Amino acid sequence: MVSRFEEAAYTASQGARVAWFMSHFLAARRFSGPLNREGEVPFRSDKPVPKRDAIAAGLRDLFARDLANAKAGLYDLPQAGLPNLGRALRGSRRFFADVPAHDKRRAERGHSEVNTSDRQGQYPRYYLQNFHYQTDGWLSEKSAKLYDFQVEVLFAGSADAMRRQALVPLAEMMAPRDQRATKLLDVACGTGSFLRTVKDNYPRLPVTGLDLSPDYLSEARRRLHRWWDTDLTHANAEVMPFDDNSFDVLTCIYLFHELPPKIRPIVAKEMIRVLKSGGRLIFVDSLQYGDTEGWDGLLDYFPEGFHEPYYGSYLKEDLGALFSEQGAELVSSTPAFLSTVTVFEKP
Repeated sequence: MVSRFEEAAYTASQGARVAWFMSHFLAARRFSGPLNREGEVPFRSDKPVPKRDAIAAGLRDLFARDLANAKAGLYDLPQAGLPNLGRALRGSRRFFADVPAHDKRRAERGHSEVNTSDRQGQYPRYYLQNFHYQTDGWLSEKSAKLYDFQVEVLFAGSADAMRRQALVPLAEMMAPRDQRATKLLDVACGTGSFLRTVKDNYPRLPVTGLDLSPDYLSEARRRLHRWWDTDLTHANAEVMPFDDNSFDVLTCIYLFHELPPKIRPIVAKEMIRVLKSGGRLIFVDSLQYGDTEGWDGLLDYFPEGFHEPYYGSYLKEDLGALFSEQGAELVSSTPAFLSTVTVFEKP
């Protein structure tokens, strides 16, 4: 039960959160150079682009849904919209310290700094890129410390709320189940942000996180150290080191738009292989064309404004067909601001 005081505190904290991260976005844009290099034609989409008030309305709708979900008992209401002051200031300092290098990389279209000879035998070629012009790609402690703050800046403080929408189909699945007898795998768990939210809500649920970045896994271990029944595995999602039918539920958040088209079916096949019959895959990623009427032009901007080499093909990927070919059935697909939550089940 959410009290009126808790509801008011949530509304105030999320408003402060949006203001905090939006101020960083605006300041970074002010300090940065133009998005287009000299001589380049400014980007224009032939698809409709939402007005600012439509984007603001979408953001408000997301937080209203987040609150409604908590009031319905689907997950716990987040108690703090911002980290503690010391953590917030450390994140801010790291963010602004990285802006000049990030801006220089973007201006020069530099995205291959991590593709070094010593890494080429350890990681697939597509992974050795500075996605988003990210400093060090996914391959340093510095990057792992920066990542979540940068994502929240990009999405005006809404990234955690979008991820939380994956808890809705998880709650539906977990309602009749014993947590201790259920196993969850988070594919491409990154720094463990979503797994920490899962454990906050299901503290007795055994969870496994898989990621290809040792540095991001180190950050995830730090965040998940309170819970003993967590396992973090360093591996490529193309070849997961798990037996067939190992997990009752899989989650996958913001991975597929950064996979090449030919790799997506491989990872999809692995995901369905390790999922038990009757199990559920909860998949969160970017909106695709047609998910939200009038927003397709905004999606066209992402590959232009950031280094997202596979994003354009993801916008047109038929996820239902992709996973159907691997033996999963589409259950639902629900837009959540700039993301879509898609649910599949394995018969």
